[in-house]
Amino acid sequence: MIGIIMGSISDLKVMQEAVDVCNEFGVPYEIDIVSAHRTPLKMIEYAQSARERGIDVIIAGAGGAAHLPGMVASVTTLPVIGVPVKSSNSIDGWDSVLSILQMPGGVPVATVDLIVAKNAGILAIQILGVANKEIADKLQDYKISLETKVAEMSQQAREGLPPA
Repeated sequence: MIGIIMGSISDLKVMQEAVDVCNEFGVPYEIDIVSAHRTPLKMIEYAQSARERGIDVIIAGAGGAAHLPGMVASVTTLPVIGVPVKSSNSIDGWDSVLSILQMPGGVPVATVDLIVAKNAGILAIQILGVANKEIADKLQDYKISLETKVAEMSQQAREGLPPA
């Protein structure tokens, strides 16, 4: 199961992509608002009890100072994937990106591109696929579908170009 958390309800429009990926692959998830700054005790309890609740990977989205992914990673042994969110008080989102990227040695957080929770969802699915053949097979089909889409776009582009 995947845990999807975010610092504020305003982050849901970004984090919905991770939810959509879980739904697409049929992987169960839980979703919650967990603020590193406004609900630090809830954050600690969430992270420390995640494994007991059946969570295998945590996706944490945060904007601004973006401490949520790193703080969660500091109190759990589960893999944590950080999604930088460009918030209303953000400096073009770079503050969020750098906050999540610049974790100290020993407290890793996998980080995806700014506001690309879809990739966080796919990375979480890939992590689960290491030990689950059914998920790995679905991932293989997904990768083939990406290749097929690109081939179709390539064909469309060639048909739209004048002959050489």
